[in-house]
Amino acid sequence: MPLDKVIFNWAQAAGFTHVGRLERSALRFLPEVREMCASDRCRSYGRNWTCPPACGSLEEITARAAHFGRGILLQSTGTLEDDFDLDSMLEAERLHKERFLRLLDRLDASGEPVLPMTAGGCTLCERCTYPGAPCRFPRRAAPSMEAYGLWVSRVCEDSGLPYHYGPRTITYTSCILYDPYDKRG
Repeated sequence: MPLDKVIFNWAQAAGFTHVGRLERSALRFLPEVREMCASDRCRSYGRNWTCPPACGSLEEITARAAHFGRGILLQSTGTLEDDFDLDSMLEAERLHKERFLRLLDRLDASGEPVLPMTAGGCTLCERCTYPGAPCRFPRRAAPSMEAYGLWVSRVCEDSGLPYHYGPRTITYTSCILYDPYDKRG
């Protein structure tokens, strides 16, 4: 079975609400998104291995991504009771991250080289070891799409996958790049 089909099947089996092909041309690593990270609203900038500056410069990120020929977008959409339903927002995020790790573990076990980008900051550890010690889970910890400078709604739009699914919904989006050019020969 072709690699695309295998990865799409695994993503659907992991429970994502929406799965779509990532258009490579949608990957634009933007300094203005990284500048939003620097404002430190999430309190992770400079405190986490998967956040800037530890996750690499835009030049380094662009070079990493350039090794991969294909990608998949992964979304989990939750329903909110109202616009301030924080419990449902947090539950949708938790489910999305659980699904993402399930897929990432399966890809890791397959030996398929990938470049994962998740939604939001890393929550694998209660407290990150950055900068004093190496990451405890380097094969599972993944920077967010935003940490890599991607404007998520634009990536979705440019790839033909909706970003917003109606009133009183919240959608978390991740992506995984795969199919390295050096494997193709």
